[in-house]
Amino acid sequence: MDLIKHNHFVKNKRKENSKFFKKLKNIKPKVLDKTIISVHETVFKGINCLECANCCKTTSPSFTDKDIQRISNFLKIKPSNLVDKYLVLDEENDYVLKSVPCFFLNDNNECRIYKVKPKACRNYPHTNRIKQYQLLKLTQKNIEICPAVSQIIEKIKLKLN
Repeated sequence: MDLIKHNHFVKNKRKENSKFFKKLKNIKPKVLDKTIISVHETVFKGINCLECANCCKTTSPSFTDKDIQRISNFLKIKPSNLVDKYLVLDEENDYVLKSVPCFFLNDNNECRIYKVKPKACRNYPHTNRIKQYQLLKLTQKNIEICPAVSQIIEKIKLKLN
């Protein structure tokens, strides 16, 4: 995945995408879910996230208490040590990584804690979930991070026009 081309493409589409997301807000929630989830499934049939891993390189998931417990058990360290070493509380009082790229990302873009990764990582990029109307701001933001989300939105534009 050429992230430089992706970033250039996304930058050129910002105004268009902003208008499009306003249009999406007017679609009935069940129709919106069906549309986005369907296109998500199609796009992700051809995506290998290990080729990109931009999400792991540029953003932090939030870590729930359950995530922290599960990961610390997997790493055989105390939850407090996990928090002290890798996490910080953000302005919304969520635990996030102290820095990016993710500490658990290998050089080959594989996750060292894949089996026990945070819920936010398992759900990313959230385009296969119901109640998409609640996630539109997040999806619009994720266009910048995830080339697959950008593809999903471009396909939805074609479908709805």
